[in-house]
Amino acid sequence: MDRSWVTRPSGWSCCSWNSLKTWLPILSWLPRYKVSYLQMDVLAGLTVGLTVVPQALAYAEVAGLPVQYGLYSAFMGGFIYTVLGTSKDVTLGPTAIMSLLCFSVVGGQPHRAVLLSLLCGLVQAAMALLRLGFLLDFISYPVIKGFTCAAAVTIGFGQVKNILGIQGVPHQFFLEVYYTFYKIPEARTGDVVMGLLCLCLLTMLTFMKSSLVSNDSASCSRMARKFIWTVATMRNALLVVAASLFAFSCEAYGHYFFTITGHTSQGLPPFRPPPTSDTTSNGTTVSFGEMLKDFGGGLALIPLMGLLESIAIAKAFASQNDYRIDANQELLAIGVTNIMGSFVSAYPVTGSFGRTAVNSQTGVCTPAGGILTSVIVLLSLEFLMPAFYYIPKASLAAVIICAVAPMLDYCAVARMWSVHRLDLLPFAVTFLLSFWQVQYGIMAGVAVSGAGLLYNMARPQIKVSDHGVLVMQPCSGLTFPATEHLSRFIHAHALQVYPPRSVVLDCHHVSAIDYTVVSELKDLLRQFQLRRVRLVFSGLKPSILKVFLAAQLHDFRVADTVEEALQMESGSSEPLSGSD
Repeated sequence: MDRSWVTRPSGWSCCSWNSLKTWLPILSWLPRYKVSYLQMDVLAGLTVGLTVVPQALAYAEVAGLPVQYGLYSAFMGGFIYTVLGTSKDVTLGPTAIMSLLCFSVVGGQPHRAVLLSLLCGLVQAAMALLRLGFLLDFISYPVIKGFTCAAAVTIGFGQVKNILGIQGVPHQFFLEVYYTFYKIPEARTGDVVMGLLCLCLLTMLTFMKSSLVSNDSASCSRMARKFIWTVATMRNALLVVAASLFAFSCEAYGHYFFTITGHTSQGLPPFRPPPTSDTTSNGTTVSFGEMLKDFGGGLALIPLMGLLESIAIAKAFASQNDYRIDANQELLAIGVTNIMGSFVSAYPVTGSFGRTAVNSQTGVCTPAGGILTSVIVLLSLEFLMPAFYYIPKASLAAVIICAVAPMLDYCAVARMWSVHRLDLLPFAVTFLLSFWQVQYGIMAGVAVSGAGLLYNMARPQIKVSDHGVLVMQPCSGLTFPATEHLSRFIHAHALQVYPPRSVVLDCHHVSAIDYTVVSELKDLLRQFQLRRVRLVFSGLKPSILKVFLAAQLHDFRVADTVEEALQMESGSSEPLSGSD
C-alpha cells in the first residue's frame, strides 16, 4: 500500500506534520482509506480472529497460566498496532516462543507474568525512544535458529503429556522427558485417540493448504479451491469447536473420556495497574524488589527476543509486499502494547509469524484489520468462556504441536554446514543449553558468537605477496584487538629474518584505525629504521592519513597504489615523507 502521500492540515508546518506522522503512522494511511480496503480488512480481521482464539488458549498452557490469560493477551495489540504500527501485515499477540520464555522466568505465576509484561514494555519503549534497535544486530542467525529449534522441541514435547492425558509431570525438560515415558502406562485412551486424530487432521489440512498455494493447476474449480483454503486457514478454530462439541456430548451422556480445560473466568479483565507485589501460597508477601531479583536476566532477554521476533517478521513481509517499515517505530508499538496489556492482565506478546502470514494471504490492506481481530477476542471473553470449559486439552496440545513444528528447521543446519561450519558452534551451544534454561542458552550462544566476532577482529587475515619487497594486505579494518597480531606478523615475516625485508602495507581495505594501532605503527617504523629497511603505506584513505598526522607519526612514506610503492622502493621514484 502506497504511503508516500497524505493531506496535511492547513496551518501545520511540513516539519511538524511529518514528525507527527513518524510517531503516529495511522495518519499516513487513514485519510486515504477506501471502502475497498474495508472489505479486505474485515475479511482478514475475521480470519485472523478465528485463528488467534484457539492459539491464545493453547499458548496460555505453554506459559503455565490459566487459559483466559491467553485471550487477555490477544486483544490489546490489535488496537495499539493500528495506531502505532508501520506494517500492514503484522499481528501482535501471544506466541509459542514468548509463552515459553514467560514460563521460564515466572514459572506460571499470573501476577508475575502481568508485571513482566509491564517491565518488558517499558524496556522496549525506552529502546525505541533511545534508538537502541541496533542491539538486536548482535544476536546472530545461528543463535536465533538454535533457540527456535530448541523451543520447538521443548514446547512440542511439553504437550505430549496432554496428548496422553497424564498428570503430575514436572516442567523441567529433562525431568519432563523421563516422567512422560515413565507414566505412559497411565495414559488415557480417550485423550490419546483425540490427540492423534487432531494431529492427523491438522497435518492433513496444512498439507492441503500448502499444496493449494504451490499448485496453480486448474484441477478443481475456483469455488472449491476457495472453500478448501478457507477451511484449512481456519482449521484450528474448526477443530477446537468440533472437539469441544464432541466432549460436551460425551459428558452429557455420562462418558468422561477426555481431560478438559475446566473452569475459566468469564468476562472481560478489569482495567487496573499490574501488581507490584505478590503473595505466596503460605501467605508470605513478596516485594517488588524481590520479584525483580527473581526475574534476573529474563528482564533483558524477553524484551530483546520479542523485538527480534516481531521486527524479523515485519521486515520479511514488508519485503514480500513491497513496502518499508520503521524498525524503531515497531519497537515503540510493541513496547506500548505490552505496557497497556499489563493493565488488562496480559503477559508479554510479540508478532506472530503464523497469524501474520494468514493476515497477508487474506489480502489485508491496512493495520485496521487488527481492530476486528481484537473485537472477536473481546466477544469470546464476554460470551464464549463457559463453552471453553469443554475444550479437550488434547486438542489444544495438537494445535500447539502443529504450530511449533515448522520452527524445527533442520535445513538451516545443512545450510550453515555448507556456508560457514563455525556457525554450527553457537547454534549447537544455544540449542543444547536451551534445554537446561532458555535464557542461559541464548546468553551462551550470543557469547560464543561475540567471541567469534572478537577473534576475527583480533586476528584479521593478512595476505602476503613477494615482489622483491613484501606486500602485506590486511583484509579488514585495524582496531586495537588486532594490534599485537599485526605486529607479530610483520616481525615474523620482515624484521626477524636475515636479511630484514622492506614492507609495503596495503591499506586500501582499512577504513578505520585507532590510537593503539597508530602507536604500534610508530614503534614498527622505528624498528624498520633501526634495521635500515622501509615500511611504506599504500592506499591510505584521507581520514586515516589525518589520524596519522594528528598522532604525530613522522617520517612515514605513503603511496597511492601498491605499484607506486614498489617503484618507490626500487628507486624509480623519490619517497614521499609523511612529515613533509
